[in-house]
Amino acid sequence: MGDNLSDLSDSAIQEINECSSSNDLESIRVKYLGKKGTVTAALKSLSKIDPKDRPAHGKRINEIKTLIQEKLSERKAAIQEKEINQNIENKMIDVTLPGRGNFQGHRHPVTKTLLEIEEIFYGAGFVVEDGPEIEDEYHNFTALNIPHNHPARAMHDTFYFNSEYLLRTHTSPIQIRSMEKDGVPIRVIAPGKVYRRDSDITHTPMFHQIEGLVIDKGINFSHLKGILHQFINTFFEENTDVRFRPSYFPFTEPSAEVDILSKDNKWLEILGCGMVHPKVLENLGINTEIYSGYAFGMGVERLAMLKYGIKDIRSFYENDLNFLNQF
Repeated sequence: MGDNLSDLSDSAIQEINECSSSNDLESIRVKYLGKKGTVTAALKSLSKIDPKDRPAHGKRINEIKTLIQEKLSERKAAIQEKEINQNIENKMIDVTLPGRGNFQGHRHPVTKTLLEIEEIFYGAGFVVEDGPEIEDEYHNFTALNIPHNHPARAMHDTFYFNSEYLLRTHTSPIQIRSMEKDGVPIRVIAPGKVYRRDSDITHTPMFHQIEGLVIDKGINFSHLKGILHQFINTFFEENTDVRFRPSYFPFTEPSAEVDILSKDNKWLEILGCGMVHPKVLENLGINTEIYSGYAFGMGVERLAMLKYGIKDIRSFYENDLNFLNQF
């Protein structure tokens, strides 16, 4: 049995030394030291040997087992080092290649435009207010003097949750809530997302709007024209030709739509405005003999399209980096 053990030891060491991969080395370990391995079988066969010879044979088998374990560990370390070096060599970085610049993020053009508008009105003494996007009918329609038969209340124009709650169609409810909370005088702008059932190259179901409200003693239409002229010239960074066209909104009287003259000599609508309708103030218990005010509203995407020459509003929401990286 001694010769067999020597052959076993020599065979195992030779296979280990010739092994070149971690997977093959594991197969050798299982072959000799596994539950059904050769060394394990030799240990189990000791019961068949003369009792007086067992200690010597058992010692020899354990020595071979220890030797194989040591050789396996040594070979495993050598193979792993070789594999690591090979991996490094295969993935070696060519330091002579030009470097890659770090991508620097920036604000979305709609966010950029929104913050710019806020900054202009903040400089004119306005306070920025916020409110819920899920509104009730009273704040979204009734308090703003919008009659029950008005088209804006129809299911084909508004996203309703039920008969009482809906996704706000404008940020005017923020103005109502601000007057309920703080009373008058008041000077606020209300930016935020609004929702309408509309989608084409100039409309999306969700868009951003900023509305402004000023209520105080002695406010008249000339104050409204003055603040809007100031805003338009500041936003477009040039003296811009502006016209006010008579219009109709349930919550303002008189009402107007504001146009600017484009570089190709065309009038382009940019916002709506007017003097706050007395019924809106009366709904909030405000004395219309003492207080008056003006309101205005504008679409942020619309202004961004005009400022940056964008033709399709849907470009803002397609996540096209070629488009977004221009801003």
